[in-house]
Amino acid sequence: MNFERSVGVLLHPTSLPSRYGIGDLGDSAYQFVDFLVAARQQLWQLLPLGPTGYGDSPYQSFSAFAGNPLLISPDRLVAEGFLPAEAVAAVPAFPTTKVDFGPVIDYKRELMRQAYAYFQAGGAAEQRDAYERFCANTAYWLDDFALFMALKEYHKEQEGGVWNLWPSAIAKRQVRAMKQWTNQLAGEIELHKFQQFLFYKQWLELKAYANERGIKIIGDIPIFVAYDSADVWSHPDLFHLKKDGSPTVVAGVPPDYFSATGQRWGNPLYNWEKMAADNYSWWVQRIHMNLVQADIVRIDHFRGFEGYWEIPASEPTAVVGQWVKGPNAAVFEAIKAKLGDLPIIAEDLGVITPEVEALRDRFAFPGMKILQFAFGGERNSTFLPHTFTQNSVVYTGTHDNETTLGWYLNASEAERDHVRRYTASSGRDIVWDIIRLAYASVSAIAIIPMQDLFVLDNEARMNYPGKEGGWWQWRYTREMFNARAAGIALGLTELAYLYGRIPDEPAVEDEEEAG
Repeated sequence: MNFERSVGVLLHPTSLPSRYGIGDLGDSAYQFVDFLVAARQQLWQLLPLGPTGYGDSPYQSFSAFAGNPLLISPDRLVAEGFLPAEAVAAVPAFPTTKVDFGPVIDYKRELMRQAYAYFQAGGAAEQRDAYERFCANTAYWLDDFALFMALKEYHKEQEGGVWNLWPSAIAKRQVRAMKQWTNQLAGEIELHKFQQFLFYKQWLELKAYANERGIKIIGDIPIFVAYDSADVWSHPDLFHLKKDGSPTVVAGVPPDYFSATGQRWGNPLYNWEKMAADNYSWWVQRIHMNLVQADIVRIDHFRGFEGYWEIPASEPTAVVGQWVKGPNAAVFEAIKAKLGDLPIIAEDLGVITPEVEALRDRFAFPGMKILQFAFGGERNSTFLPHTFTQNSVVYTGTHDNETTLGWYLNASEAERDHVRRYTASSGRDIVWDIIRLAYASVSAIAIIPMQDLFVLDNEARMNYPGKEGGWWQWRYTREMFNARAAGIALGLTELAYLYGRIPDEPAVEDEEEAG
């Protein structure tokens, strides 16, 4: 579908300030929405909202449907009667500029147990009714997810509780074992359901607050799911797995200029023939749930629907593999038949063939343009703004890139010279010069990471693809935001007006003429 000319900011909620060691859906999130309104933005782009697994990455989630309990705001739980005030009176001294995930997970897990016990002991009738409705409406994924998480916790001493290492009967979901474990872990199952209820309650209230003020949410869907997830355990027939439940083939990308061994992501690959047999119902449900979370969704590694790099699971790198054809248009036709027009952004970076472009264009999905990729080489690079088409989304950089300041400082002199000449800039305010370039482009949507609005260097980088440990941690502080938000909002408003990304100010009549 075609999008109106608009602008937005990329910020994951974990990066918001809070006193609980991680950004959450509390007051700082509402303050951020108010900032977007003041800056005349129309879009807030997020990373995936699911519960994080390996490496704390939002792209390795325990569920394609569930929300991340770490984002639940304790302050709002107190305000809404789900926790007593004394439960958050003493909070550990967490770092303010990064997420230290281990201690945060331990603290919030215990806090959620307190909230559940408090709810059981004296939850109001309307809270209980709302909880029961939520469980009934989401049972198609919630029941399996809650049991999966309870089983993982129970078996955590066995290789981290990975599901194919559980006792065979429950790993293979035999009927008697499912009943036995559901009864045995009933309390833990309800705890996980309760956390999902709280997450969706808080998230949908925040989303409504944003929507009412003209801000739409752009969500994010990783094309593949984590192996250690409720999705693979509960739907093993939809993936290429061995009899013991382990993958036969896994996802990744082949060697390229950036990596001699490619990237072996390790996600199990879909059995597209099985998915086609029931008209891609799992994908229909997945997109539907993501459109509950968001108004627009970006699909990561979109090219995998046309063709994907298949790596034997026994291979340690992505060097050995083959391109395999995906479902192409069939999956989107099935989703469109059930859900109507699809507000999807296609992440079309990397090795993009004419066939991938044809699939993207068949459904009028806008692709992505990254300005950091534009300079220093091919003078007619498709990432240079003069080559853009209207149906695209331009970014200075994404969560996988350096910050724009970090990129410029690390760039070769040829790249820096090209940037300065292209932007007619001295380079003294290069980050905002490149933000201006994004706003001025013909791309329908321009998205700027919050790190670039603060003009931060690579200390604020969110992720480095292919490197493990120490990522997804960046946060800004309340003091930084309070000191700079108003000035940033003024700058963005001026650029948005200047480049036609918001309507002109209504004309004000001269007082004498009006009199």
